[in-house]
Amino acid sequence: MSPIRKPSFRNKLFERLGRVADETGVQLYVVGGYVRDRFLHRANDRDIDFVVTGDGPAFAKKVAQHLGAHKVTTYRRFGTAHIRYQRQSLEFVGARKESYRGDSRKPAVESASLLEDLARRDFTINAMAVALNPAHYGVLIDPYDGRGDLAAGIIRTPLEPADTFYDDPLRIMRAIRFACQLQFRIEGETRAGMSAEAHRLSIISQERITDELLKILQCPRPSIGFRTMDETGVLDKILPELANLQGVEYVGNHRHKDVFQHTLKVLDNVADASGKVELRIAALFHDIAKPATKAYDQLVGWTFHGHEEIGARLFQAIGRRLRLGNETIDYVTKLIRLHLRPIHLAEEGVTDSAIRRLIFNAGQEIDDLLTLCRADITSGNPQRVRRHLANFDHVERRVAEVEEKDRLRNFQPPLRGDEIMRTLHLQPGPLVGKIKKAIEDAILNGDITNDHDAAFDYMMKIKDEIFGQTRAE
Repeated sequence: MSPIRKPSFRNKLFERLGRVADETGVQLYVVGGYVRDRFLHRANDRDIDFVVTGDGPAFAKKVAQHLGAHKVTTYRRFGTAHIRYQRQSLEFVGARKESYRGDSRKPAVESASLLEDLARRDFTINAMAVALNPAHYGVLIDPYDGRGDLAAGIIRTPLEPADTFYDDPLRIMRAIRFACQLQFRIEGETRAGMSAEAHRLSIISQERITDELLKILQCPRPSIGFRTMDETGVLDKILPELANLQGVEYVGNHRHKDVFQHTLKVLDNVADASGKVELRIAALFHDIAKPATKAYDQLVGWTFHGHEEIGARLFQAIGRRLRLGNETIDYVTKLIRLHLRPIHLAEEGVTDSAIRRLIFNAGQEIDDLLTLCRADITSGNPQRVRRHLANFDHVERRVAEVEEKDRLRNFQPPLRGDEIMRTLHLQPGPLVGKIKKAIEDAILNGDITNDHDAAFDYMMKIKDEIFGQTRAE
């Protein structure tokens, strides 16, 4: 392991803050994520944490006066204060130590030394500080060898892991997130402590857990995080539906894919193609109903009939439980419901009518749907993958051709309901909807073009037939 080179911490803002600290008679340090990311050469100058050997909020007020910042937001219970300065978020806290009750992750706080403050931090790589007072500017304080763990690519707690995770179980999710973001290894005792205390995630709010899940999903290789959740017993606690995807069942020599491993492959494929977190959520849950729909057919082997529709309904409940927004739930539900359609087109033939209906149903999400479906083509047989991808290339070309010709992505009926009522002397009611549906079907079937005049002529042609059907009913 080669030592990691110490970066420069020279910074005009830090130098100004160091002089304010001298004038105030306190010691000031920059700590945590900013220090870690400077060693890793990662950009992180928007959110910066400082520790003061004294009253954090009082020092923040001095800083605000010096910088001309207009507002200091104080959290007196935790001894912290926040300043927005230009485009940066500056957080000041007095050096402190914490004690926890078993039923809460909210600590009791009391003043402490810098070393005691660093000891309470979650991981060694976040337990480093750099002095900012002029006499000691740039000196690194690293009592737990966070610098060495950065060089080795290790996630490790400063103190006893089980105690660290018992005190604040959210640190379990943070360990997984950092391992995934940085592609670091979680040290053995730290991993064991995570497993031992995973049950305590039940005291963490769903919003905090979901926030960590979304950060894991935004990593370059999200599968790392979900495999670690599985290996530490976390997945069973927070996403049991995903844990239930695991396993392979045999009937004779016939086996199906391990749906969990397939899902993680699809997730990584989508991550390679798109940074859109909602699309990555769709990849994670696209096969969520396969365990509920699994059956063996003597003629065709393993089947999962209807898993897309049942999965869409299951995800609506999961999305609400995860406290996702309605727009995200609707988007993911749509993609789960439609994720087999392009694959079936590749297998069964690509008619213009089928393509039109796919574009119409997917709407603005057609590109994301195609990205998901391409990512869903996985196999241990490279020749099979190449063949399916070639078929899918053809589907994508046909979608682009039909979309350019028929303009269906943001389909709006060429005839509005008020024009139908005015022309045919109708009152609002089901009959207007039947006529609009007949026009829509004619466009999607290719019987008429997607424009006003063609739709109007078609309405006049079919109106008597629809009136007759309605009277007969």
